[in-house]
Amino acid sequence: MACSKTLETVSNYTLSIHMSELSIPAIALPSWMKAAARCGFNVEPILAAEGIELDLIHLQDSRVPMAALDRVLERCITRAGDVHFPFVVGEIFAFEYLPDVETYLTTSASLRDAAKVLEWLPALVNPMIHARLDESGEHAMLELRAGVDLPTPERPYHAEMFFASILKFGRMLAGANAGFKALHFRHAPPSYADKYEPFFGLPVRFGQTCDALLYEPGALDAPLDCDFPTLHRQAEALVTQRVAQHRQQSLSDDVLTLLKRQPELLNGGLDAVADKLALGARTLQRRLRAENTQFAELVDQARYQLAKRMIGQARDFENIAEALHFSDRRSFTRAFKRWSGQTPRQYRAASK
Repeated sequence: MACSKTLETVSNYTLSIHMSELSIPAIALPSWMKAAARCGFNVEPILAAEGIELDLIHLQDSRVPMAALDRVLERCITRAGDVHFPFVVGEIFAFEYLPDVETYLTTSASLRDAAKVLEWLPALVNPMIHARLDESGEHAMLELRAGVDLPTPERPYHAEMFFASILKFGRMLAGANAGFKALHFRHAPPSYADKYEPFFGLPVRFGQTCDALLYEPGALDAPLDCDFPTLHRQAEALVTQRVAQHRQQSLSDDVLTLLKRQPELLNGGLDAVADKLALGARTLQRRLRAENTQFAELVDQARYQLAKRMIGQARDFENIAEALHFSDRRSFTRAFKRWSGQTPRQYRAASK
């Protein structure tokens, strides 16, 4: 079955960066925490080993490197044992920290109306999620398309999580009237292929030309009992405003990402970073002040996040101090204790 390019429903939010440069909003990580708990393990040490620290107060503004999150995912899959972790994450995902999105969904007049949420997912949840409706061929389907350089099809975890969530929300809103028929995946049958159909409750075919959910023509237009037009319009206005804000990454985020990607700049000062960003040093300072931050604070944040990652990788403390451009190990230890309340050795022991 060919995947046509008609009736595209989603996003003009396009990405031309490689996955190694990609970061995603941390908003989805509480679902990972709940999924890990359901699978019988604690995800916090795994996140800490990658230098990922959750701050619920600023969760909607925090971002996580995609490459680090993929490493976390691999470790979670291993820890979960017989339960396939991406299935659980997808099934458990909720918009608990995006109440306007949840309100929009639960007040929709039809599944087609609810499908507008797909336009917002790249900005609010994961820029790798680019999905569209295609009703031009033999089968009506919701196709998941790549917005960036995705992992190989042999690692289909993002598609698994996406369709687990789609099926959950669709069945929640429409019940038996959702009209879902089958799932198609690009990848070959994995070692756990026998888990797919019992979990998804649909026929599953591997080795297809695209990742897609097939559904009955007309199913998206059946009226839903949850229709609430006034709240729906209000929620849409709020979400549209939120998406516009998220699509404008702050300069502080850009500086922090650059410092973590090129730690040698930690010792280069404001001028070196400004040069990398093609800005004048005074312009960089002024724009950071407008975002209520200072360059020295971002250097501190980058050092702390890199230090946690390196400690989790069991690197020698002298080596970490040198890599982060401290004058010696003692200076590094003092700084780390100021950041975390623990010495590097205490932090490593607590993370095991």
